Amino acid sequence: MTSSLRSLYAGYNACVRAVVMVMAYIAGAAVCVMMLTTCLDVILRRVYAPLPGALDIVTLASAICISCALPYTTAVKGHVSIEFFFHKLSRRNRIIVDTSWRLLAIALFVFMCRRCILYGNSMHRSGEVTLTLQVPLFWTLYVLAFACGVNALVVLHNMLHPNREMIKP
Repeated sequence: MTSSLRSLYAGYNACVRAVVMVMAYIAGAAVCVMMLTTCLDVILRRVYAPLPGALDIVTLASAICISCALPYTTAVKGHVSIEFFFHKLSRRNRIIVDTSWRLLAIALFVFMCRRCILYGNSMHRSGEVTLTLQVPLFWTLYVLAFACGVNALVVLHNMLHPNREMIKP
């Protein structure tokens, strides 16, 4: 590999890592929003004044949290895996099975990305909003689509570098 190609790949890798880390911080902030909203709603219910739209806020924050945490979890290889049967295979068969599954995962995440964009466009055209706060819902599907696209890039990295994490936890 030439040095220019190597530096291009290093820049691409650093960019994907930075995006994954930003998304992880967004997921953490969404957890904090869920926690604060729930606590505030419980406290305000004690004085008979519940927080209007608490369910809408928690629902949107949970969608953001799950979407944005997915690429980070994949990057640190934090998903639960069952490797008992996998390690019984020969090295060659493990490489074939692992590569096949990763290619399938990339295809799945690219498909999900596309479908989320199409569904988000549909929701945007129809004007769907949350029940209480009337917040538009289409943007959550765009966040999910972006997360699926980033996750496909992380799975590609994991396929090209099978024995190491993209990000150390």
